[in-house]
Amino acid sequence: MADFKVNKTVGEINERIRKGKAVVVNAEEMIEIVRREGKVRAAEQVDVVTTGTFSPMCSSGLLFNIGQQPPVMKVSKLWLNNVPCYCGIAAVDAYIGATEPSEDDPLNKVHPGRFAYGGAHVMEDLLRGKAVHLRAEAYGTDCYPRRELDKDITLADLPNAVMLNPRNCYQNYNAAVNLTSRTIYTYMGPLKANCSNVNFATAGQLSPAFNDPYFKTIGMGTRIFLGGGIGYVIGEGTQHVQKPKRNERGIPENGSGTLMLKGDFKKMDVRYVRAQSLVGYGPSLALGVGIPIPILNEEIAWFTGVSDEDITMPVKDYGYDYPNGIPRELARVTFAELKSGEVTVNGKKTATVPVTSYTMSLEVADKLKEWILKGDFLLTEKQDDIPSY
Repeated sequence: MADFKVNKTVGEINERIRKGKAVVVNAEEMIEIVRREGKVRAAEQVDVVTTGTFSPMCSSGLLFNIGQQPPVMKVSKLWLNNVPCYCGIAAVDAYIGATEPSEDDPLNKVHPGRFAYGGAHVMEDLLRGKAVHLRAEAYGTDCYPRRELDKDITLADLPNAVMLNPRNCYQNYNAAVNLTSRTIYTYMGPLKANCSNVNFATAGQLSPAFNDPYFKTIGMGTRIFLGGGIGYVIGEGTQHVQKPKRNERGIPENGSGTLMLKGDFKKMDVRYVRAQSLVGYGPSLALGVGIPIPILNEEIAWFTGVSDEDITMPVKDYGYDYPNGIPRELARVTFAELKSGEVTVNGKKTATVPVTSYTMSLEVADKLKEWILKGDFLLTEKQDDIPSY
């Protein structure tokens, strides 16, 4: 174990939270503290740094149970507002993915791929207390004889509703441009022809995984802010890159770490769970995620001092290169440059467009900070590591 000048435990920090003595700052505030005081003094002064992001997170969804009513049923197909759900789990359990489109959306028929309504919209409707239409089919068995079910339901009617997200909180990502001569429509938003805009994601210096780049405090069992309620990290997400190329601060230079998350959907806040319709791509879900970083030592304090100037992102072409699996990097820019509103790509000054809300990301970090300062949110120790070396 490294010989640190500062050594704290999560238990000690939680005791300070209970007594109302914990020093909690958001990740933006921590930058100046580390610059002014240095990492050792910062570690001595600060107990928790709160992070936040509010961004489209396509790999999200809802695991739910519709309950039984006589005669009982083993559902084989199920739709909520005509959005197909996956039913190969158990009798009346199902999963609806945020990006699954409605089967009867008129935009789907007129402009294939330009869906206006999908799984994310069903999730938002349920969270708003709206009724959604449930239609289910079954082949029928001796123990589960019912073959059809047709009714309206609300979130209160579901015995269980768990947000279960296979891949959230990308540690870094591409900035996207389009080098073709026509506008294209992507999960990064519309990209105009001839490199006329650069779209970029993540919350930069506020982003959870940039503040703990080696996942020294984040792991299985970490309690988090998820969609306005309390959730947990349950491990690395899908597409997690274990050994990315990093800069001198440990920040991955390309898309790398991801997190798998869960939380009680019924206790979430619709302000932080919002459906999106990405023209020409389909539905997605904008989700607020905040993760507290316990400042156990000066190394972790140093990591949480990361700024937008320390983070670089690759600019890649989504018109030809990305669809054809070509990993060419057109430019490398800092997050600070992207936030400035303009970067240079292939010698051309190009306007930048964020798909992540920095304002909402800061709100998430501050809301989590408020919970901790009030003593309503205690930290947890990770029970297993997320591979990062």
